[in-house]
Amino acid sequence: MKEKINEPALQALKIAFSYMPKATEVNQDEYGERYQTVLEHIEAVREVLVMNDVDPEAVYGEVNPELTPRSSS
Repeated sequence: MKEKINEPALQALKIAFSYMPKATEVNQDEYGERYQTVLEHIEAVREVLVMNDVDPEAVYGEVNPELTPRSSS
């Protein structure tokens, strides 16, 4: 998939991504045999965000600005 997705779909993907676990939180103890699949799903969503010029690291703050600490700079 190389073409960009529309704005409503992109916003929905951002919201869903903000509720996904961080890859560093995914381990075999928590997710059992599915942990590798969960990591692949997280990476697939990250790739689509990047293809649509969205920084995955900034998504949570964009979707939940009231819960994100602000920089003092």
